[in-house]
Amino acid sequence: MNWILGTLILIIVIYLRHDYIQKKSRKKLIEKLKNQWEKPKTDEYYSFELVEQYFRNTANKENAFHIISEQSKNDLDINEVFEFVDRTTSRIGQQYLYYKLRAIRNKEQLISFGGLTEVFKNDAELRLQCQITLSKLSSYDAFDLEKLIHSSFEKPKYVKYLVPLSLTAVFSVILGLFYPVFFFVLAPIFMVNLVFHLKNKSNINNYISAVNQLRLALVVGKKLAEFSKIKPYFDDTSFIKTVNKVAIKTKFIGVEKVLSSELAALLWYVAELLKIQFNIESIIFFRFIDSIVEKNKSIDQLFQFIGEIDSAIAIASVQSGALETCQPLFNSNKQIIIQEISHPLLEKCVTNDIELDNKSLLLTGSNMSGKTTFIRTVAINSILAQTLNIAFAKHFDIPFLKVYSSIRITDDLAEDTSYYLKEVLTIKAFIDVANDEVPCLFVLDEIFKGTNTTERIAGGKAILSYLNKNNNFVLVSTHDIELADLLKNDNFELYHFTEKIANNEMIFDHKIKKGYLKTHNAIKILEIYNYPKSIITDARETERTNFS
Repeated sequence: MNWILGTLILIIVIYLRHDYIQKKSRKKLIEKLKNQWEKPKTDEYYSFELVEQYFRNTANKENAFHIISEQSKNDLDINEVFEFVDRTTSRIGQQYLYYKLRAIRNKEQLISFGGLTEVFKNDAELRLQCQITLSKLSSYDAFDLEKLIHSSFEKPKYVKYLVPLSLTAVFSVILGLFYPVFFFVLAPIFMVNLVFHLKNKSNINNYISAVNQLRLALVVGKKLAEFSKIKPYFDDTSFIKTVNKVAIKTKFIGVEKVLSSELAALLWYVAELLKIQFNIESIIFFRFIDSIVEKNKSIDQLFQFIGEIDSAIAIASVQSGALETCQPLFNSNKQIIIQEISHPLLEKCVTNDIELDNKSLLLTGSNMSGKTTFIRTVAINSILAQTLNIAFAKHFDIPFLKVYSSIRITDDLAEDTSYYLKEVLTIKAFIDVANDEVPCLFVLDEIFKGTNTTERIAGGKAILSYLNKNNNFVLVSTHDIELADLLKNDNFELYHFTEKIANNEMIFDHKIKKGYLKTHNAIKILEIYNYPKSIITDARETERTNFS
């Protein structure tokens, strides 16, 4: 009796210790989540190769309103903006939030996402419970779930032999009980099956992490679907039942991931022999692959369900932060009405207003005055408004439009493409969509700066006039004052940034102003940085003689 009592005490002690560790871990997680609310992540390493996986495999397969191009991603620092708005808890949420930031869909989905965001913004207890649930998918392994949605798998030719060999082994065992000679048949079957088993191990190893994450995602999805305040934002959650049908196979294929003790290792060894002899693992694996191919749409729906919730919590955190944000408005006119817009990545960013009514913007300005930053700020907020239903402004009202940019053009040495040719090809893509019914926002910095002044101005004027048709908007920054003269009567509003010089220093207020730029600072900057007086004198004389 003593040993029974001792065993019970040991079981109770183990249970209490496990329960204590679980509660302590949960308490620590809750404290971390509360402390991180309203703040960007500070200790996160971003592997964009993994973060972008879902976007890269989904973008071209979905009928999205607009996909943010690689050119615009680089021009507008989309990855850095993502790092700022990413307050997700799960890796699935992280991948899905990135996808949302690069894929503009439709206004109905955007409004629904905005409503879900408001729910989490106003209900601290709900969002905390959801974050605790989502934390089950916070390991890097959770990035692998995406493989089950998009990976294509071609079955090897030997698959057709698996079931016949398995049946032969089964009948050999049954017949061997009556006629022992049949047991000798098992040896050659085992050797053939061993070859197939080892070949299939590499397939299983590629998927073992993903299938374990599918099991976890199913648990997370079921729990999230139980919250009554979330249900109204999802029309159908029947995909959970569909994915659940794959759960038993998922557990079987993922079992090797959790074996650790000596007893488990011994049981694993015996199980391996049985799996080899009867092709159990290989048969179930390929049946599992069939299920994945058949149910991958439901798995994708589960992925999006989890990702949408995690993304909404992330944006609720951004909205609750220190920077002023607003819910964007979308008009059906050719109007842009923006008040106190800011760039989310700039500390103490100077806010600006802009209003364009049936006109585009030609922006001039001194070096370092902020003209490129401004057009980039408008473009970034236009994307955030249409993807995440948030704008860093007091008021943000634009049409629902597609965003194209040409800001950071570089030579392509691999393809032997010059700066000018690369810019020509980039802007040609703008021209190809300029006549579409859907309005576009074209953002350009220093158009054709890779060629001579005369042709740059002539070509630039013609192209900007062409792009500024229908309901399109063009935001262009330039040093070429001549463009302002050529475009002022061509439905372009003229604005500029400028500076003051005090105590031999350049002082920029970074405030946008209407009208022409009346000052220049390029030669003055040379003087401030102690260029020889002869250079300064020569430059000013040349400017006065040839360009006044």
